[in-house]
Amino acid sequence: MLDRQQLAMLMEVGRLGSVTAAAERLNVTQSALSHMVRKLEERYRVTIWTKDGRNLRFTQAGEYLLALAHRVLPQIDHAERVLVDFAEGRRGALRVGMECHPCQKWLNRLTPRYLAAWPDVDFDVRTAFRFDGIAALQGHEIDVLITPDPVDLPDIVFTPVIDYELVLVVHEGHALATRTFAHPRDLLGEELITVPVSIERLDIYTRFLVPAHCKPKSHRTAEATDLMLQLVSAGRGVSVLPDWLVLEEGAGLPIRAVRLGKRGIQKSINVGIRRGEEEIAYIAGFLELAQETGVKGSRNTV
Repeated sequence: MLDRQQLAMLMEVGRLGSVTAAAERLNVTQSALSHMVRKLEERYRVTIWTKDGRNLRFTQAGEYLLALAHRVLPQIDHAERVLVDFAEGRRGALRVGMECHPCQKWLNRLTPRYLAAWPDVDFDVRTAFRFDGIAALQGHEIDVLITPDPVDLPDIVFTPVIDYELVLVVHEGHALATRTFAHPRDLLGEELITVPVSIERLDIYTRFLVPAHCKPKSHRTAEATDLMLQLVSAGRGVSVLPDWLVLEEGAGLPIRAVRLGKRGIQKSINVGIRRGEEEIAYIAGFLELAQETGVKGSRNTV
């Protein structure tokens, strides 16, 4: 029978690429670890990995077990943390994942209210989001996903909480500053500043530039939205941000917001949770506060 120790061992070997390093990390001898693997191979009559000199390569069976370990162990760890929370009277732990850099500004309003309303719930926000948020939610690595890009899935429920419009931000002296809206070709000679995510996840490309077969002269990224606004205000490029964030964070800066296309690009901030967990009190409480927490500006402010 497979057990947690075997899966944890395989995951460490896969992560470190070495049986010796994995044994040291797990505080067991290399021979004990190798013996465990041999017993597993003998029981199921498969080979888990092969060696070519110092190199180690997982077989198809080994890759399957490695994928299983990555999927199952986080769920077991989460279950153990939840049981400890219940045992200690904290009632639960809420881990919020972010797939939207500007959404952090919005979440900052909600967090103090949630902490005050749910003092016994351990609250954690994960903003360094370079991983797949949907997979993290399905894999129980997080409990709530905040994203502008909901996906229709049977096991996930998304609730829109804020509507907004993506706008092009330019210096007030820019040729586009007096325009009602911008065309895709208007960005051909521009340096575009965006958040650091792949182009396939940037609406300015997928919904504006790519359909028109256009691309900017150059593209750079910035981690912080306030830096993006400062770069634009210094004439270092143009950027794309939510209208409400430009109104709030760009006050006093020499910048202008221009609609992207005649109809603009409409978006929503969505809160995703696993189906069946809507009735958990502290998750329902988060969703309720999210729906009450608004932003300045709306889709008609540009």
